[in-house]
Parts: sequence; C-alpha cells; structure tokens
Amino acid sequence: MEMFNFDYEDVVELGSRSRGTTGKKRKWREIEALKDKHRLQKELQSIDIAYEGLSDEIEL
Repeated sequence: MEMFNFDYEDVVELGSRSRGTTGKKRKWREIEALKDKHRLQKELQSIDIAYEGLSDEIEL
C-alpha cells in the first residue's frame, strides 16, 4: 500500500526553486539599498553645494 509517490527529481527541483526566490529577494533588497544610497547622495548634494560625496568608509 503506497500512499505517497515522490520522485526524487521533483523534490530536488522544488527545493531549487525556493532558493532561487530567496536569492532574487535578497538581490532586490541590495538594489534598493544602492538606490537609497544614491538618492541620499543626490539630496545631500542639492543641500550643500560643496558636498563631495560619501566616503566608502562611512556606513549609514
């Protein structure tokens, strides 16, 4: 009496899809963080004409 019929390839394929989704979300979060940093730099430039940009050493 076999109640469940799982194919190993189907299970592996399912797992790879879920990892891909989390990777995409992480990549989009990184992209949004870069966009926010760029927007902040533009805003600071508009406020202070002598503003030269954020140093890589400074973390917000």
